[in-house]
Amino acid sequence: MSKSMRRVRAALEAAGFEPEIQETKLARTALDAADAVGCEVDQIAKSIIFQGQNSGDAILFLTAGGNRVDETKATAVAGEPLGKAKAALIRTQTGFAIGGVAPVGHLNPIRAFMDPKLLEFDEIWAAAGTPHHVFRTSPDDLIKISNAQIYEFTS
Repeated sequence: MSKSMRRVRAALEAAGFEPEIQETKLARTALDAADAVGCEVDQIAKSIIFQGQNSGDAILFLTAGGNRVDETKATAVAGEPLGKAKAALIRTQTGFAIGGVAPVGHLNPIRAFMDPKLLEFDEIWAAAGTPHHVFRTSPDDLIKISNAQIYEFTS
């Protein structure tokens, strides 16, 4: 088990959850992940990272698989201009590589916002620290474990 996935498992367990982590052949896209676990694409919680242009910090947007982040709306939600986050920033702040960024188990605290579309489902799936692993959770539990705030930021 990779260090990244161990961090995700440990974070879930520390929050009182029994993690159900599933291996997939490849879950780099929401559609790949949905096909692998047999769910709708919008049940995949994508981890989209931007960099705050004032703070310099990575900011996490948990987005339903079929939605796209609207940068204008996301900027208003974050309260600062946003730019593309470089891989080095993502790795430094979260400890994860692009394609496997989990909503929990980050090396450093991160502000997180969640797409309300994810609340329409009883269960959702999120990256578990690698491009080949996802974990099942409920929207309410994902809010609790990620400290995400619900905002509309998609187009």
